[in-house]
This record gives sequence, structure tokens and C-alpha cells, in this order.
Amino acid sequence: MALMPVDDALAAVLAGARGLDTELVALEDGHGRVLAEDLAALRTQPPQPMSAMDGYAVRAADVAAPPAILRVIGEIAAGRPETVGIGAGEALRIFTGGVVPDGADAVVIQEDTERNGDRVTVNEAVRPGRHIRPAGIDFREGEILLHRGHRLCDRDLALAAGMNHPSLPVHRRPRLAMLATGDELVMPGTTPGPGQIVYSNGYALRALAHAEGAEVIDLGIAADTLEATRAAIRRAHELDADLLVTTGGASAGDHDLVKGALEAEGTEISFWKIAMRPGKPMMHGRLGAMRVIGLPGNPVSSYVCAVLFMVPLIRALCGISQPGHVRQPALLGADLSANDQREDYLRATLSIGDDGRPVATPVDSQDSSLLARLAAAQALIVRPAFAPAARAGSPCLIVKLSL
Repeated sequence: MALMPVDDALAAVLAGARGLDTELVALEDGHGRVLAEDLAALRTQPPQPMSAMDGYAVRAADVAAPPAILRVIGEIAAGRPETVGIGAGEALRIFTGGVVPDGADAVVIQEDTERNGDRVTVNEAVRPGRHIRPAGIDFREGEILLHRGHRLCDRDLALAAGMNHPSLPVHRRPRLAMLATGDELVMPGTTPGPGQIVYSNGYALRALAHAEGAEVIDLGIAADTLEATRAAIRRAHELDADLLVTTGGASAGDHDLVKGALEAEGTEISFWKIAMRPGKPMMHGRLGAMRVIGLPGNPVSSYVCAVLFMVPLIRALCGISQPGHVRQPALLGADLSANDQREDYLRATLSIGDDGRPVATPVDSQDSSLLARLAAAQALIVRPAFAPAARAGSPCLIVKLSL
């Protein structure tokens, strides 16, 4: 099977992927969830003109030539509107959030007044509308303020609450089953035997998946046998996983069994091997309704492929309308040689140049097994296939990594 270009591979991974079923969640559980429907305001905010300051509600015409002495006929606090209006020569004491009474068209702040019993002297003129928040200045009933496909942040929850929504229609979180393969893998805290390594890939990948909104089912580590790998794949299917992510066993060696196990279970493989570095031996397919991404075993290759393919797929299943990464402009912090036929994703650190633009500097080694360099990286420099040599200071495109 020929190497597939990265853009074609991403299109295959995202083909037909859309937001999962809709469910209602309580407002306090909506953070990070993706709206399945447009959300319209159920009320007008504020519902009536309200004072923006502590002071006195007046008629602007009465205080046009200060000092002006007005008779105070009452008091208005937030949540306790006054039913009586004001007439010529009158004022009402008002506090922030109080409903502006009939007849008043301005609020004089208390610092510009002197109170003496039921009289107040206004020392500054005000124009009509001063220090008044008109009805609907924030939003009006029926106005759509939060849109389908939007991932809700903390400020969105405050807005939804102000719109008077106690619950939110969101897409169900995708269920992601994660399976590692390899007899050489041992868990952290274990003393590795000869030829063994400590399993690390899953910790980064599960964190990525959680951060993007998936529910993760850890299937552990399968032994390097066809039977064990097939059993784990069946387990993911039985658990109704929306997505199975495997790590390791994706190459062409005698002990790389994932592709064969997937096919033996009925998986239709859409591609195997991509024209990218790192991450060439990646695969994708479908087993019934369950989508499958087979990541390489090298930790850097696994992580980079997860960022570029697993993350957008999770976003699509969560209901995000534009799930792909936005490539951002930067300047190279070092010279780069010409590229070959594979699209390159160089791990890089970021700094700010003298002109305020981001500068991306490749880490000193791009070996796909180096976890320390991966942890130090803040971005991926995207190098197209057959890109010519580039000098430091040249423009480039980057994909920022989570921090």
C-alpha cells in the first residue's frame, strides 16, 4: 500500500465523523462540552433600565444648571424596585442594579451630591442616559448567543446562566478504548528486565484524549500474540467504544500483529503508512461503527500522530464543526536542510523575536524515541514534502502543542 499524504489521511480519518447523540447536562457540568443545538436567550438582560452606579435617579433637565436642590422621595435598591415615579424637582436614592423609576432619565453619582435630610444638592450636570444601563443592552430574549458546535468555556457558562438555562444540550462524549501492545513493555515503577522498556505512550495519549472531551477505557497491554490482540479488539467492540486507539505493532515486522488482528476481526483498513515523519507506520479503519486508529510504538511518533489525527477525530465526534488544527505562522530559529518526500513535523521550542513574532527552534535531536526532547517541545514545525532548505528567520508554519 503506497504512502498516503497527510492531508488525505486526515480526510479519511474525519470522513463521516460528526457529533454523537445529544444529551442534556446540568449547567455546572457543561464546561468543555460541545453544544448540539443553538442556544437562545430565554430572557432580556437587563429586563428593565437599571442604574450602573450608586447615586440619585433624576431628570437631567432638573440638574442642567448646578447646583440644583431636589427633594428625595424614596430609595431604590437592587431587587426592590420603586413603584412611584419622579416628577419635576424630585429624586430617588438609587443603588447599583436598582430599576430606574418612571420619569427619571439619568443617575447622578453620589460623589457629585450633598445630602441634607430629604434634600439633595446636585453639583454636576448630567446628560440623559448617564449611568443607566438600558433594557436589553446585554442581550434580548430569543437572541442566539451560543452556537451549535461551540465548545463551552467558563465564560460561556456564565452567559448561559444569565440567559436562564439550567441545563445544556450537548453531544455525548466519545468512548475511546486505548490498547498498548508489546511484550517489551512494563509498567512505571517496575524494574525492566533485559530488553524491556517502561510503558509511557498511554499516559500522554490518555491525557490528550481526556483534555479533548473523550471518556477513556484503558485496555492495558496486550501480549505479542494474535490471540491476545484480537481478544482486546473484541473487548473494545463489546464495550461499545466509538474509537479504538492502539499503540505499537503497526510496522511490518514479524511481531507487529495489530494490522493482522484488526483484519481478522473484520476491520476495513482505509490506509496503512503515511508520508510523514515521524509516524509513517500509522493505520486507520472501521470495525462496524467503531473507528480505529493504529499509532506507531515509538513514543514521539505515537504522540505526534495522536495530535494530528486522534485529536481532530475526537473533536469531530464531540461535535466541533472545525476539528482540525490551525497552523500558525512563525519564524525559524535555525537553518533547516531540504526535505525529502515525507512531510516533516519537527519538535520545537518557542520564543518571541525582537519584532514580537514567535520563533520556532527545532530541538537538538529529532529521534522519534526521545521523550525528554518531546517534553521540552512547545510546537511542531510543519515542513512540506520536498521543501527547499530554509535559513533562520525564514517564515514557517507551526502547530502548537498543549502546555
